[in-house]
Amino acid sequence: MAPSGTVAGSGGTKDRAAARVDWIDYAKGICIIMVVMMHSVLGVELAAGQTGFMHVAVAFAKPFRMPDFFLISGLFLPLVIDRDWRTYLDRKVVHFAYFYVVWVTIQFGFKAPAFAAETSWHHVGLLYLESFVEPFGTLWFIYLLPVFFVVTKLTRKFPPLAIWLVAAALETARISTGWTAIDEFCSRFVYFYSGYLFAPYVFALSDRARKHPALALAALAAWALINAGLVASGTSEWKIVSLVLGFAGACAIITMGTLLARAQWLNFLRFCGEHSIVIYLVFFLPMAATRTLLLRTGIIPDIGTVSLIVTIAGVVGALAIWQAALLFNARFLFERPDTFWIAPKKAGPVLQAAE
Repeated sequence: MAPSGTVAGSGGTKDRAAARVDWIDYAKGICIIMVVMMHSVLGVELAAGQTGFMHVAVAFAKPFRMPDFFLISGLFLPLVIDRDWRTYLDRKVVHFAYFYVVWVTIQFGFKAPAFAAETSWHHVGLLYLESFVEPFGTLWFIYLLPVFFVVTKLTRKFPPLAIWLVAAALETARISTGWTAIDEFCSRFVYFYSGYLFAPYVFALSDRARKHPALALAALAAWALINAGLVASGTSEWKIVSLVLGFAGACAIITMGTLLARAQWLNFLRFCGEHSIVIYLVFFLPMAATRTLLLRTGIIPDIGTVSLIVTIAGVVGALAIWQAALLFNARFLFERPDTFWIAPKKAGPVLQAAE
C-alpha cells in the first residue's frame, strides 16, 4: 500500500503495469470520496431525521458510484489471471480475506457494546460469526472482490460474450434475496467483468480523452445533464437504464480522472486513489465519531453542512489513522504480515486495482 510513481503515457495494458497509471488513481480517488460521502450523508440524515443539500450529490452519484469502482478493479486482471492457482489465490483471495478479518473484528470491537445492550453478548458472538457469511457494514466491497476474481478465473474457458450477457442479465433481474453477497454479486459482477474483458477499450478511451480534452469536456457536460435529469425523474432506477447509466458514469469518471491527470490538478484526489483501500477500511471510525459529536452538540444546525464536514472527516481521519499506525508500528492493520502469505512474495510492479 505504499505510494509509488505515476505514468501518463499511452501504450498497451502490459506497459501500464510498470508503474502507477495516473488517471486510475484520480478515478479511484473520486470513487472512494463518493463512497465516503454516501455513507456520511445518509448516516447523518438518518440520525437527524432530515435531509440536506448533500443529498443531491449522493443521489447524482448513485448510478455510477460502485460500477466505476468495480470496473476499475477488473482492469489489470488480464495481466495476472493466468497465474498458478496458489499465487492467484494468495494475491486475490487471501489478501482481501486478511483485511476483512482484521477490520470486521475492529468494527465489532467498537459496535459490540451497543449490540449487547440491545440483545446479549451471546447474540453479539453469533453476529460476529455471521459476518463471515453476511458481509458486515461497509466491508462488503472487499468481501465480494475475491469472489469476483475467483469466478472470473473459473469461467476463463467459457465464451466471454456469454459470461457478459449472463452478468448483464443478473444486473437487470434485480435479484433480492436479502443476502448481501448474492444480491451485490448479481448487481455488480457485470461491471467487474467488463473491466477485465474490455480493458484495452477503457485505456483507449482514456488516451482519446487525453488527446482531445475539449471534446472530452463537452461529453462530460452532456453526460452530467443526462444523468442528473434521469436521476431527478426517477428513471435512473429503471431496468436497462441503470445498466447503461452505470457504464456511462464509469466512462465519465475515467474521462474526468484522465483530464485531471493531464492537468495535474487536485493531487489530493490522486493521493486518495493511491490509498483508496486505506480510506475504505478506516473511514467508518472518524465518520461515526464526527457525526455523533456534531449532532449531539448541535453546534452546526444545517444538516447539509454537517454531512459535508463528516465526509471530510471520514477521508482525512482515515489517512491520519493510517499514518499513526505506521508511526506506532501497527503496520499489520494495512500490510499483510509474511505469516499470512501462502505464495512467495515476488518483487515487481504494483497493480493498482489489486491493492
